[in-house]
Amino acid sequence: MSNQGIIIEERSRDIGDFLVGRLLPFRKKRMVGPFIFIDHMGPTELGNGNYMDVDQHPHIGLSTLTYLLEGELMHADSLGTSQRIKPGSVNWMTAGSGVTHTERTPQELRTGEFFTVHGYQIWVALPKELEEMNPEFHHFTKEEIPAWQEGGLDFRLIAGKAYGRISPVPVHSDLFMVEIKAKKSASFSAAADMQGEIGICIVSGSISACAESIPQGNMLVSKQEDICDVTLEKDSHIFIFGGKPFPEERHIAWNFVSSSKEKIEAAKARWQAKSFPQVPNDDSYIPLP
Repeated sequence: MSNQGIIIEERSRDIGDFLVGRLLPFRKKRMVGPFIFIDHMGPTELGNGNYMDVDQHPHIGLSTLTYLLEGELMHADSLGTSQRIKPGSVNWMTAGSGVTHTERTPQELRTGEFFTVHGYQIWVALPKELEEMNPEFHHFTKEEIPAWQEGGLDFRLIAGKAYGRISPVPVHSDLFMVEIKAKKSASFSAAADMQGEIGICIVSGSISACAESIPQGNMLVSKQEDICDVTLEKDSHIFIFGGKPFPEERHIAWNFVSSSKEKIEAAKARWQAKSFPQVPNDDSYIPLP
């Protein structure tokens, strides 16, 4: 890691009864490849009347990737999708020209019993020429995600291309997202297998990179040509993600992402006018902040 490398500390923020840690965007680093937003959800204990209920809200110009480590969520959207997501599975929703969705604790878990929810909500910006594409939703079970072991490490290719493998998640640009767990202290090189900008999110444990020890709750960002070998300490858990950056700047306002500020302003007006498509059988509405 050269002097262009950045270590970003997770910043906590409260969204209702749910505590999340914001990793991207960061004031000195707005994106990592096409990745523009990463929230670390939990781990949070829910139950006894305290559940996750994110009401209807809109998106444009991006794909959302929801990945859980613990607990379950129910996704519903204006395409008519109703999909339960469990640990290790992938929800991939492409908003394109506009989509609305909700995320809630499944009804079957609202028994009063306590349970933990822990995961990541990730936004991937779309290429400029696809920002107005038709919305899509795809779900992949844990068993459909490529997984392998090598050098004392467990790998899962959540999205994109890496290590000579391709995830089934239908991404729209050159990117990668890999989950790695260490049963014992082990090293690996990212530079040879991943192109573009690279982010390393430390879920638990710690890593050593370029003579620095970086603990959980932090993210390391570097360019592909600057990244050094990384050592995961025993029982550590990380995500590596990134890809080739876009040639144009991306703007982000509330839940909207676009290469055009005008398109974002138009989306705001559409949401205020309640002219976005709606989730079937759901009359909830989160006002424009």
